[in-house]
Amino acid sequence: MPRLNPANDRARSARQYSPLDRALMRLQQGLGQPPALPHSATPYPAAELPQAALSESARRRAAGLMRVNHAGEVSAQALYHGQALVARDAKVREHLLRAAAEERQHLQWCERRLGELKDQPSLLSPLWYAGSFAIGAAAGLAGDRWNLGFVEETERQVVAHLDEHLGQLPKDDARSRAIVTAMKADEARHGDEAAAAGARQLPGIVKRVMSLVSSVMKFGAYRI
Repeated sequence: MPRLNPANDRARSARQYSPLDRALMRLQQGLGQPPALPHSATPYPAAELPQAALSESARRRAAGLMRVNHAGEVSAQALYHGQALVARDAKVREHLLRAAAEERQHLQWCERRLGELKDQPSLLSPLWYAGSFAIGAAAGLAGDRWNLGFVEETERQVVAHLDEHLGQLPKDDARSRAIVTAMKADEARHGDEAAAAGARQLPGIVKRVMSLVSSVMKFGAYRI
């Protein structure tokens, strides 16, 4: 077994990472297995609810929607990591990373529910992460207030699509519905916090492009 060298450990912890180093570490974190959540994390929203006996068509419908939600959480986490990479203000960076940590928790809820539904996340998850990370970093370069505006609009669109999912999930699938409801509350709060922190309203054309990209992701994630 190799001997530990405390001096080397301190040197590594004190290293000033370049933007490229940080980008690669964030990318690795998103594509790999998420770290364990702290004990203070919100409990699994479906834990105390009964498992409904869904028909095969209802099971496939619920699994497809939860796969889209899982892909959305992969993308949201990547967006916030990309934005945090280029954020100028430490408080804005902290806000983004805290939101990303909650998105990781949502991702784990969705992954657990997919397992209960005998299904799996989108095979395109690495693509969703890499593309969203690049978009987030590009958006963040416009400045911190625009960065926050991107968060506010992203969360507004996410809340809208979660509302749609609540109308589309099988009525007796209480477990999936509880997860989506809890996610919706967190996403709305992220948007409100970004607005309160000084977010600038994005131009209409940017909002429409964001909506188009989201539609492509939802279409692909539901099927693959």
